[in-house]
Amino acid sequence: MKIEQIYTGCLAQGAYYIESNGEVAIVDPLREVQPYIEKAEKEGAKVKYVFETHFHADFVSGHVDLSEKTGAPIIYGPNAITGFDAIIAEDNQEFKLGAVTIKVLHTPGHTMESTCYLLIDKEGKEKALFSGDTLFIGDVGRPDLAQKSDLTIEDLAGHLFDSLRNKIMTLPDDVVVYPAHGAGSACGKNMSKETTDLLGNQKQFNYALRANMTKAEFIKEVTDGLTPPPQYFPENVKMNKEGYESIDEVMERGAQALSPAAFEAAANETGAVVLDTRNPQDFAKGFVPNSINIGLNGQFAPWVGALIPDLRQEILLITEEGKEEETVIRLARVGYDNTLGYLKGGVKAWAESGAELDTIESISTAELAKRMEEDKELKVIDVRRPGEYVSEHVEGVENFPLDYINDNMAELDRNKTYTIHCAGGYRSMIASSILNARGFNVVDVDGGFAAIKKSELFKTTDYVCPSTLK
Repeated sequence: MKIEQIYTGCLAQGAYYIESNGEVAIVDPLREVQPYIEKAEKEGAKVKYVFETHFHADFVSGHVDLSEKTGAPIIYGPNAITGFDAIIAEDNQEFKLGAVTIKVLHTPGHTMESTCYLLIDKEGKEKALFSGDTLFIGDVGRPDLAQKSDLTIEDLAGHLFDSLRNKIMTLPDDVVVYPAHGAGSACGKNMSKETTDLLGNQKQFNYALRANMTKAEFIKEVTDGLTPPPQYFPENVKMNKEGYESIDEVMERGAQALSPAAFEAAANETGAVVLDTRNPQDFAKGFVPNSINIGLNGQFAPWVGALIPDLRQEILLITEEGKEEETVIRLARVGYDNTLGYLKGGVKAWAESGAELDTIESISTAELAKRMEEDKELKVIDVRRPGEYVSEHVEGVENFPLDYINDNMAELDRNKTYTIHCAGGYRSMIASSILNARGFNVVDVDGGFAAIKKSELFKTTDYVCPSTLK
């Protein structure tokens, strides 16, 4: 028997490859499914089942494509209603995979179809739990993503409490927990950076599994401090429930190389967003006018999802050389299937064609300190999340979270210049590029709050100014 976690850091997502006696099951596959197929073929095995723990909100699963390419049925737990052929399993139903058994444990709460899959070895020993978004390492799934008019967040949290107590905490302590996400995912609040653990450790250290916890206490703690989910979540759920265009077609369309002239024509004719995925400081030194920078080396897909609200939006790409196909795939993972192509030769080819380049001024923390001293009215904004800002921030600097920049832009004045920082420089360049494209004057702070703190040139505080921007 083989269990392999295939972890994708930019989504903080774990898919699973389970093999026994030449038969393979894939749990919660990513959108690009060829690697699973090739891995099985290399092992001389065949994909027999595609298990889905629930309708994912934070990424588009590869279940439909994987089933079509291998003939393996898609399996969901009770309450799932799909727009494609699938086995809707019953609670406690068992599926044979080689010499092992995979048992369905219906665990509603995160969503009402949420299901865990318990792996039982050939001796009948319960070995591993593929817990989806029901149980994370250090946390549990948030109960607000599947809220309906007749089902409150508190109702879902109550279901989750019962599922954990009745279905999961009764399992042996030596069962290995394999969750769908780790730290960095928006599907929970306090996930550990660890991506697997023994259930016994979770019973001891996970706040939501305290033995003496009442249902009322659980509901209060699990629902406290939930931030609004990213705007793209409902659309990803819809795609996962109803189906989607083949990844092969998405890649064929998106990986088209466009000359500078063809790229400019496509931008003018389609109204596509021009998305530049290079390093933030490279972007600042020269970029195609009105393009938006979301660096591929950061939390790329979640930030695209948060800041480009319409998944049908057409996109034109500018990337580092050799990163074109990877970028198209990573967009498709969160449902952005309408990439029209990329700029062949990148920004260098654009400049060589004689087309105009724009720049964003990026300053050091020493220069920021100097400017703040010389101009007491200097508008400096911190685009980190409110929790980061409250923890510690530069005195007199207002909070303008990147997450809500599209909603709050009207609060800014185009006649002023805004100096922008985040934690390390990734988010501030995203914010700077968005504001620059909308006609605002911006200056970026290289290195962000980490550099500000290290410089010891600024007075910081954890007091939240009443005028803080929301």
